[in-house]
Amino acid sequence: MATDTVKSQADPDYVVIDSGKTTLRDLYTKEDWMAVWMGFVLLIVGLLIYLPNPPEKAAEIPKYNTVMKEEAAKAPFKTIEWHNASSAKRGVRATSQNFAKTIQNFLSAPSDWNTNPLDALIRTEETAKAMGAPYKEAADKAKAAAEAAIAKAKAAQAAAAAAGFKDANLNAAADKDIKAWQEAKDKASKADSKVNVKAYNRIPYLIGLCIMLAVFFGIGKAIMGVSFGKFVVGFPAVFFLAILAYMAETQALMKYWGFGFPLWAIVFGLLISNTVGTPKWIMPAVCTEYYIKTGLVLLGAEILFNKILAIGKPGIFVAWICTPITLILTYWFGQKIVKMPSKTLNITISADMSVCGVSAAIATAAACKAKKEELTLAIGLSMVFTAICMVAQPAFAKLVGMPEILAGAWMGSTIDSTGAVAAAGAFLGQKALYVAATIKMIQNVLIGVVAFCVAVYWCARVDSKPGASVSWWEIWYRFPKFVVGFIVASIVFSIIDQSVGKDMSSVMIDHGVLRGFTRIAREWFFALAFTCIGLETNFKEFGPYFKGGKPITLYVFGQSFQLAFTLLIGYIMFYIVFPEITAAI
Repeated sequence: MATDTVKSQADPDYVVIDSGKTTLRDLYTKEDWMAVWMGFVLLIVGLLIYLPNPPEKAAEIPKYNTVMKEEAAKAPFKTIEWHNASSAKRGVRATSQNFAKTIQNFLSAPSDWNTNPLDALIRTEETAKAMGAPYKEAADKAKAAAEAAIAKAKAAQAAAAAAGFKDANLNAAADKDIKAWQEAKDKASKADSKVNVKAYNRIPYLIGLCIMLAVFFGIGKAIMGVSFGKFVVGFPAVFFLAILAYMAETQALMKYWGFGFPLWAIVFGLLISNTVGTPKWIMPAVCTEYYIKTGLVLLGAEILFNKILAIGKPGIFVAWICTPITLILTYWFGQKIVKMPSKTLNITISADMSVCGVSAAIATAAACKAKKEELTLAIGLSMVFTAICMVAQPAFAKLVGMPEILAGAWMGSTIDSTGAVAAAGAFLGQKALYVAATIKMIQNVLIGVVAFCVAVYWCARVDSKPGASVSWWEIWYRFPKFVVGFIVASIVFSIIDQSVGKDMSSVMIDHGVLRGFTRIAREWFFALAFTCIGLETNFKEFGPYFKGGKPITLYVFGQSFQLAFTLLIGYIMFYIVFPEITAAI
């Protein structure tokens, strides 16, 4: 590949792209690299905040472990004491500390509301009491049921203990009653949360968050050579639309049907860009890829190796076998059967649908140099089908009596959004939620793999000239650099996770750095990115791509195949090949 001089050498911004070679200047002027550094800054800040400040109750974890070990050795089932110790252990979280609650107040999105949108931002003590009052009777009944259940469980366990835990029938009865108590306890806890509604005023915190994010991203823009002032002036408008998107998501009916903030952020942005037009003073802050790439670096820290291994081989098979087969087949179907004119749109939709939605679409679009309109179209289709699948799949699984573990594996590999996966899994139960969330995490690992493979394929086959050899520098040039940050973050946090131990990692990393800081920040970055997608998109640009309904046909085919294929492979892996792993979950 010949050297491409994009400016004169006398120009201070002179850059030479020599077959994709990265210059030192690229490391702080290119958006991909800036997203990496911005993400790393936040991850380091999170570690500095949480790791030196473990909660006082963390010292009691060894005691809880001892109780659980002794109880496991004493009885052939999980005793009441085992569950109490396990519950106390799970309650030890770095996010329960005062400083962590302050951080969460600043980062929290608008809350749930029904008829009055302002309830999402401000809830008085009077309103909180009024909201909780209708549920008090149900909460009292649930509490009484839990008390009755624990009494019955204690009696059954005592009977089993009196027989030295050698009577199989008594052991089975005790196990059944203890599980019934756990279910009653969970119901009572959920009912109590509806009664004890908290008052709040999120407006000051949202204003503070807006200022902090404007300065944070503005500094990055200034380093890249963009006006800090112009960015800061336009940012509040983008942030305000992101708040509206969150408010639309938390409305009771929209929340029930699964219409999340990504869809609303795009819709609100489109309403402006396709009516009055996006004002020029806002445009410096309309930075779709800047926000989402930074968020994806943070996502990498959530991909911990121990969680991937925890679910075992069946989960890895489901995520890493079904996904690439679906992607390749969908791309082939688009080219050979549907005959889509744009290969970049074809592969972007295929990756979006088969891997993990928006994150994969962004990485793949960067690797194949897809147009902005193509990426927006792929993301839009993903949002619609995610909302449908989030409601339809758990409903179908419950209707046909699908086992929780199989349903979780099925939904985790086929629903695009991580948040939607968690919501769908929770609808069926804790096992479904655990399996679904873990498999989605395993699948997310493929973001970097897919981006690399697409970059190689595009250089070797799609954009190559006859007789020309593949240039690894060109592949590197195409490869989205923020994926490097994603991979490094995953490796570093996995090492930290292993070094501090499973229990402390849960307390300080999972329920500290991640859940208490970077994951909430990542959601905001995504909300900003989706808003920007709408603000910079015009419906007129989509006309050529929707011709003949080919993108929708492609998505429906790919999603239908993925649903059927993943369900089949999930059943084979979890119930035929590795039944012992399934039994242990």
